[in-house]
Amino acid sequence: MWDELTWRGLIHVSTDEAELKAALDGEPITFYCGFDPTAASLHLGNLVQLLVMRRLQLAGHHPLALVGGSTGLIGDPRPTAERTLTPRETVSEWVGYLQGQISRFLSFEGENTARLVNNLDWTAPLSAIDFLRDIGKYFRVGTMLKKDAVSARLNSDAGISYTEFSYQILQGLDYLELFRSYGCVLQTGGSDQWGNLTSGTDLIRRAEQSTVHAIGTPLITNSDGTKFGKSEGNAVWLDGQLTSPYAFYQFWLNTDDADVIERLKIFTFLTRAELEQLEAAVAAEPFRREAQRTLAYEVTALVHGTEATDAAIAAAAALFGQGDLAQLPEITLRQALSELTTVEVSASTSLLQLMVETHLVASMSEARRALAQGGIYVNNVKLDDDQLSAGDAALAGGIVVLRRGKKALAGAFVR
Repeated sequence: MWDELTWRGLIHVSTDEAELKAALDGEPITFYCGFDPTAASLHLGNLVQLLVMRRLQLAGHHPLALVGGSTGLIGDPRPTAERTLTPRETVSEWVGYLQGQISRFLSFEGENTARLVNNLDWTAPLSAIDFLRDIGKYFRVGTMLKKDAVSARLNSDAGISYTEFSYQILQGLDYLELFRSYGCVLQTGGSDQWGNLTSGTDLIRRAEQSTVHAIGTPLITNSDGTKFGKSEGNAVWLDGQLTSPYAFYQFWLNTDDADVIERLKIFTFLTRAELEQLEAAVAAEPFRREAQRTLAYEVTALVHGTEATDAAIAAAAALFGQGDLAQLPEITLRQALSELTTVEVSASTSLLQLMVETHLVASMSEARRALAQGGIYVNNVKLDDDQLSAGDAALAGGIVVLRRGKKALAGAFVR
């Protein structure tokens, strides 16, 4: 298992490599990963951890998925600003959402069934005095100050509050509790959380005189160094209401050639032989984008299911004239149009005027020239009548899809 994780580029930092390799390749162990409910959905960064957990479970190990009902109330340190504290009721609601999402990636059957745990269960009954006497005594302030996340905040204008400073103690407590209750001996997480990961290994060493392990996965960035999964500040969510299956599929389809094989290793379960074939295809015929299409299908199907993935593919094809838009589910078509320029118009608005309002042409005179040249398509049908209105052309739900030439697309909703 260690070699598999290494080959897929999932080990950036870890505790003792030899001991960890022996543990992963030996008898089944119990491991955990934590997810804080700081939003109503997990995102692509969390997906890395979910798939690491799935790989470990498929190898026979026992997963504990922790959703931080208590640490979600605190928030972990940010580089330059204090985290806004979320109301308790909202955090509790988000815990349920995240548990539902996590459950789709792990198996809750068989000998190595997954377990969902919530750290609020053991922190809520703990008094401040007990916390200081039983846990706080094992932590050294000098060591805590040296953690990257803490030192970055100390050097910022905002400084750091005791609330955020204490986060690493709470995460260490989680590991200790899971070690005592379930025999958990491995924690996984992003390498940017390494200071918090090792707070748990250090606490168990001091409190229990036992050695446990941690793995920090690399932060995923694009080949140009930009942060993966962000587009103009917007996260790519696993919840289909926040990032639609269509937009999710398109995100992966637009992966750069330089990044696609690495993404396939991390985010899919394809074999080495299959990935070698795709790597050869990228080198020989990159214009076919076979690797990108495979990546987009595999990850979207994993997160949203094959039905939603097939609908996203059909919508993309239909938008560019390779399918019947009227046969698409309305919700899928609306998701696809959300990625385009769209306007809301009355039923009487002429289709030529609609071309202007969606900026596919600059003026009515340009619209008429495009019409005369046969370059305007409405719902994939070539427009040849300048008197037709949006109401005449609307599909179910009042949707109109406009295309100029082969690639310029826009949409409208008839009110």
